[in-house]
Amino acid sequence: MREMIEKSKLLVFDLDGTLYEDTDHFDYYCSLLQQRADVSIQEEFYNAYEEMKQGSHPVAIGKVYDLKKDAALTVDPLTLQVTAAHLWDGTPIDEETLKREYSGELTYDFERFIAIGDGWWLPYVTAMHYGLSQQDTWESYNATKVYMVSDEFSLTKTPGLKESLQRLQREKHLVLMTNSEKDDVLRLLRELELDELFDEIFSSSRKPVKTKEILKAIISKYKVKPEEAVSIGDNFINEIAPALLMGLNAVYIQPNGCDLHHDNLYIVPTLEQAF
Repeated sequence: MREMIEKSKLLVFDLDGTLYEDTDHFDYYCSLLQQRADVSIQEEFYNAYEEMKQGSHPVAIGKVYDLKKDAALTVDPLTLQVTAAHLWDGTPIDEETLKREYSGELTYDFERFIAIGDGWWLPYVTAMHYGLSQQDTWESYNATKVYMVSDEFSLTKTPGLKESLQRLQREKHLVLMTNSEKDDVLRLLRELELDELFDEIFSSSRKPVKTKEILKAIISKYKVKPEEAVSIGDNFINEIAPALLMGLNAVYIQPNGCDLHHDNLYIVPTLEQAF
């Protein structure tokens, strides 16, 4: 993997869960949403979220949530075909319904089909199931962002990351592509002491819907071949699958491991190990 990185000319990084790996803010976000739920279901709300984190719920990171059907879909990330589906209570959706409802490639749209690529989406999906509004989720998300700039919250810096990026910066293009808003991105980079290390920052990227479009633009701008670029992130749906489909190399940060195999894919438990 290190040889692949050294030979590359362009590295495209994600931010949340990649350049920092803390997760406390996801729990905080969930707690704010839980407080907005009816008192009679707040305990159930919390328990469902905890089950998701532990992997004992149909909804999990790596799945897709069908808001209309209140169902968790298992999707092949490279073909975008739905291979299985379960209702919130775990009841499997039969094969006939599966073919009727989810034939062809699935299109993520942030409205009906929500890609659960990282920890931000678990509280959101829980809120949707329990009847909270989009306004509830947006206000709670913004309140979480405020919490993340307070003295109560601190980021853990990845050992050696700054030095590695400084070295790579001298001979490669480093680009940041994230769904976070620009002000949040700049603040987080300053706190991590990683500001001024990137040639360009793409914020509010609307991954995975816009991932391929943005990667194509980046490759064109920096005049590199797909095989000379590497996408690095913790979200397989957002950063890894689209890159592999375009012929890029990819480094997938997944502490629990992954059974997927691809010639251009490298899996590491932490970003520290990638460098």
